[in-house]
Amino acid sequence: MQKIFKEVNSLDQRCYKEFELSEDLLMENAANSMANFILNKFDKGSKILIVSGNGNNGADGIALARTLFGDFNIELYMPFGTKSNMSKTQLERANKIGIKPVDIISDNYNIVVECLFGSGFNKPISDEVLNIISKLNNLKAYKIACDFPVIPFSADTTITMGALKNGLFLDYMKDFTGEIIVGNLGISRQTYEINTNYFLLESCDMKLPFRTKLDSHKGSYGHLAVIVGDKKGAGIIACEAGFTFGAGLVTAITKATNLPLHIMQSEEIPKNTTALALGMGLGEQLEDRFINNDLPKIIDADMFYQTSIIKILSQSNIVLTPHPKEFCSLLKICDLEDITIEELQNNRFKYVNKFCEQYPNVVLLLKGANVLIGQNEKIFINTFGTAKLSFGGSGDVLSGLIGSLLAQKYTPIESAITASLAHTLASVNYALNDYSMKPQDLIDEIRKL
Repeated sequence: MQKIFKEVNSLDQRCYKEFELSEDLLMENAANSMANFILNKFDKGSKILIVSGNGNNGADGIALARTLFGDFNIELYMPFGTKSNMSKTQLERANKIGIKPVDIISDNYNIVVECLFGSGFNKPISDEVLNIISKLNNLKAYKIACDFPVIPFSADTTITMGALKNGLFLDYMKDFTGEIIVGNLGISRQTYEINTNYFLLESCDMKLPFRTKLDSHKGSYGHLAVIVGDKKGAGIIACEAGFTFGAGLVTAITKATNLPLHIMQSEEIPKNTTALALGMGLGEQLEDRFINNDLPKIIDADMFYQTSIIKILSQSNIVLTPHPKEFCSLLKICDLEDITIEELQNNRFKYVNKFCEQYPNVVLLLKGANVLIGQNEKIFINTFGTAKLSFGGSGDVLSGLIGSLLAQKYTPIESAITASLAHTLASVNYALNDYSMKPQDLIDEIRKL
């Protein structure tokens, strides 16, 4: 996994004070990082438009223009002139080798580099900027964002400087960042970065439940019990996913219903149960007998609208998997916040942190375009999710996966991380139309991981 930071200005300041690396030197290396990407990907002579703002992000762009000038056909567009000392210095350097900013944007570029504001910008976007971004988006060129794309600039690649930043992984950013690359500032990331509580998950962080012990039996791999509610299909999907992900036994807690032959059925929790999944398609109020036990639990869906969830939050080995609307309800029930979905989505890290601070023993998995998995002070981010997962039953599959791992004695945080990665990476591997996936298709892909 990779480190992520709320801000990197303090990391830059550390470079100045501890390593005697000047602002100018870091900027030159930022420009070189972008230049090397372009040199490795595109033919020399390609026409490049660099759009620079009046601050230091714009200065990065001016330095890039100077670095590439001569090897590429460079046009530097600076609609707001220069303001920061570094942008003025960089423009003087560019002028001296023959670069003169252009006054208009034409329509025949191979590459567009947006260097308007960067990650520190927090003001409303003006109509003038929106008009510029609209023109850039309409260009048929490969689009690169310097450090942090200005919404709604649709980058094919974002080259973020020094380290990954939280803001790049908000849900609404996913349509604008494209591939995210970390630009080198003249020192390795290992030296530049410090301790953090935020981490980007990678595929190698998925620890699948492979069976390496030959002397084993079905009881060696746990027993998952799934509470099947009013909407029985949700519970049955969770059962099927749980069985597929390695649980030795799976029991549906329900009255008579049609089940796959390998799924057992009972109206009571079996005595040898090692994990419990509840909430999927529940509908009705859950009985206390399903709550008042010390089994590891995966909690989903309708449980986030029931006040009885408070009893569960005081227990150990709990994983919660709400989507944004459900999380808003949970925050209100817990008397932590009363917010809209929009407020949550604009501040996902803030509210996940607030909940995990109040309930440090609980693992929270907040669903979304990018999944946030929090426990205590740490948050792990899974960015592998695709639009293929936007179907009814997708969350029920995830619940079954987590429940299966809990039943097999994975810790709650291990269960959430591995199940989430398996869930999303399986969707990436699905080869048919992105609108056609069904729960069983997803389960079939999980078998192939």
